[in-house]
Amino acid sequence: MVAKLVLLVLLALLGAGFVLQWMRVERNQARRVSRTHPPGDRDKPFVGLVLIGIVTDFLDTLGVGSFATTTSLFKLGGLVADEDIPGTLNVGHALPTIAEALIYISIVEVDITTLTALVAAAMVGAYLGAGVVARWPRRKIQIGMGALLLIAAGIIVLRQLALLPGGGAALGVTGTRLWVGVLGNALLGALMTLGIGLFAPCMILISLLGMNATTAFPIMMGSCAFLMPVAGLRFIRSRRYDLRAACGLTLGGLPAVLGAAYLVTSLPLGTVKWLVVGVVVYTAAAMLNSARAKNSSPGQSAAGPPGTAAAATAQTGERTSLHE
Repeated sequence: MVAKLVLLVLLALLGAGFVLQWMRVERNQARRVSRTHPPGDRDKPFVGLVLIGIVTDFLDTLGVGSFATTTSLFKLGGLVADEDIPGTLNVGHALPTIAEALIYISIVEVDITTLTALVAAAMVGAYLGAGVVARWPRRKIQIGMGALLLIAAGIIVLRQLALLPGGGAALGVTGTRLWVGVLGNALLGALMTLGIGLFAPCMILISLLGMNATTAFPIMMGSCAFLMPVAGLRFIRSRRYDLRAACGLTLGGLPAVLGAAYLVTSLPLGTVKWLVVGVVVYTAAAMLNSARAKNSSPGQSAAGPPGTAAAATAQTGERTSLHE
C-alpha cells in the first residue's frame, strides 16, 4: 500500500511539475507569441480541438492509443502544421495520460512489485534502447510485430471460445515470469523509440504471463505517464508545438479519461479480454499498413528516439510517450 502511494505521489508531482514548467515557459515566451503562433492559429475552432481531445483520450483510456487518431484528425481538418504535430501530441496528451495512470493504479488491483518493475523496465528500455533500436529496420519490426500480434489475438480468441486452455487471472508474477515481464516491457519501451506503440504488445505480454487482462491497464498507462511529460517539455522549450491545439487536447482529454476508465473497470473480465482482442487487431492492422505505406515511400526516414518528430508521428506510435 505504501509503495503504491509513493508511486501515485510521484506521478502527481510529475504532473504538477509539468504544468508549472509549461506555464513558466509560455510566460517567458509571451513576447514571441506572434512568431510562434501566427494570426491564423487563433481562427482554429477551439471547441473542435476540445472534441478531438475527448474522442482520442477516451479511446486512449480503452487502450486504443491517441497519437494515430489525433494525427489523422489534425490532418483531416488541417488544424496543425505537420512539423508541429509531434510536439502537440506529446504536450496535449501528457496530462490525460498521467490521469489515466493515476486512476488505473488507484482502482485496478495489481501486485505492486510487478507494476513497479514493469513500469521501471519500460523507462529504462526507452532511455537505454534509444541509441540501439534507432538503427533497427523499422519496417521489418512493424511487419514482425504486426504478425505476432495477430497470432496472439488469435490465441486469445481461441481461449475465449474454450478451444484452448484459458489464460491466467493472477494479479502479479514472481521469479522467472517476473524477469520475463521485465525484459519484455524493457524491449517494448525501447521499441517506442521507433514509434512502435506499447499498449497492444503490453496487453499481450500480460496475457502470456498468465495475469488478469485488466492489470495491463495500470502497467501500460504508468509506463507511458512517466515518459510523456519529459518528451513534452522538450517540445515546449523548443517551441515545436501548437499551444492552442495542445490546450484543447488537454481540456477535452481529462474528463474523457474519467468516463472511459469507469467503463473499463466496470466491465466483466471476459468483455475486457474481447476489448483486448479488438485493440490488438486494430494495432496490428495499423502496423502492417504503415509498413506497406513505408515500402511504397522508400525515401521516408525511420523514426528516431523519444521526443523526435519521426518517433512521435509514426502511425502506431503511442506515446514516445511514448502513448502511449
